[in-house]
This record gives sequence, C-alpha cells and structure tokens, in this order.
Amino acid sequence: MLARMTSEPEQQIGVGTQDAFQRLWTPHRMAYIQGENKPTGPGAEDGCPFCTIPAKSDEDGLVIARGEHVYAVLNLYPYNGGHLMSVPYRHVADYTDLDQAETLELAEFTKRAMTALRTASGAHDFNIGLNQGAVAGAGIAAHLHQHVVPRWGGDTNFMPVVGQTKVLPQLLADTRQMLADAWPR
Repeated sequence: MLARMTSEPEQQIGVGTQDAFQRLWTPHRMAYIQGENKPTGPGAEDGCPFCTIPAKSDEDGLVIARGEHVYAVLNLYPYNGGHLMSVPYRHVADYTDLDQAETLELAEFTKRAMTALRTASGAHDFNIGLNQGAVAGAGIAAHLHQHVVPRWGGDTNFMPVVGQTKVLPQLLADTRQMLADAWPR
C-alpha cells in the first residue's frame, strides 16, 4: 500500500533526537549508488547502457541527437540540469582507439551541445571532459563518453557541499525535448 502524499511533515516518534536540519530525500539516487544498470564486464554484451541506448526511441533513451558515428544523450545522473554526453556508437574504451571519423564527429557534437545548451538554457560556461578508466573516475569505463556540463554564474550553493544533494529544476524528459529542439542541424 502506498503512503498518502501530504505536504505536512510526518512526525516519527522514537527515531532519534529531533534536530534543526531539513531533509531532502532523493531515493532515486540509490540506483546510481548501488550500481544499477552498470555493466557487469568490459564487453558490449556485458550490459553496457551506451550500447543499448541507440536501439531505444529518443524519448526512452533520453537521446538528444544522432549522428553517423556518435550520439548525444542526457546523463541519467546529472551534475547540473542539461548535463549531456557525446557517445560513440562503437563500444570502445580509450580515446586513442577512436578512428578519424569518430574523433571528428565527437568534436562536432561537443560544439553542437554547447550551442544547444546556450540557446535552450543560457548556459554561461561548460565543464567538458573524458574520464579515461575507472581510476580516473569513469562510471562506465568500458565505453568512452564525453561529458558536457553546462554552468551558470552562481550555480553552486550549499546543497552539494553540505547536503550532498544536487537540486535539478527540470525533469529529464523535458530537458531532453528542450535540447533536441535547440540542437543545431
């Protein structure tokens, strides 16, 4: 049975000493923390989400644009609203393993992503990067992906530092549509 939704805080007796902190519960983050949908191995057949996304509809896969060698997709666990990735279709782990056509289209998609984010959301600046390997911070090290994270003046606040929580102002489906509409052709 589902609990009744209410805007009133639920009072829980006997669960500890009451303090002055407000709680922002983000249970959807448990999927990320527990590694849900994370590949079980290094091969494309080992459950790589970047290999399965292209077979989905743009809406279901959160795909913004598709090229010949690369596609752009929203990050399911974004650092900021509009955080997207340029991903080669080919299952390759290292940047040096890209062929010339893949390298060129990856660079072109990065430029288009910046243009779309500026057009759609007025992004001021960007963090752009490739995390090569698990030690370097790649969440899915077996399939290369380049992050494009939009930034705005004043977009950092106490929530990530104190609350270890990011507040995102828009649903991913709405962000995907907004960026797809603004994607340069």
